[in-house]
Amino acid sequence: MGDLLPRTKSDIIKQIEHFRVIERTGTVVACGSLENFTDALAEIRSLMVSESIKSSGLGRQIVEELIALAKQRGVKRLMALTYVPAFFHKLGFKTVDKNIFPEKVWGICVNCYKFENCDEIAVLKEL
Repeated sequence: MGDLLPRTKSDIIKQIEHFRVIERTGTVVACGSLENFTDALAEIRSLMVSESIKSSGLGRQIVEELIALAKQRGVKRLMALTYVPAFFHKLGFKTVDKNIFPEKVWGICVNCYKFENCDEIAVLKEL
């Protein structure tokens, strides 16, 4: 969907149960994860679709699965930081100021190399 921020292999392994993955012929072609910050707020992270099959609907499929998972967990607000807000708008998300998510900004973003110059756009869906 855009450029992914780096994550360590150990972080991915630790979070693997929160990932949804689609593979074709043994190759991952789409993925995304759901990370809960609180009982009420979760984030869609690591959303990716292979360049060769973008616009195939797999990104939508992953996000819809993550929305369903968030609802199962009782999450009330689902957010994402993205370079492609229009994709999320089609799924009912609205662009918001990322500072309304102190759990994200001061829990994760503060450690990011882009913290001082973040160019990602925050989107939010009320569930």
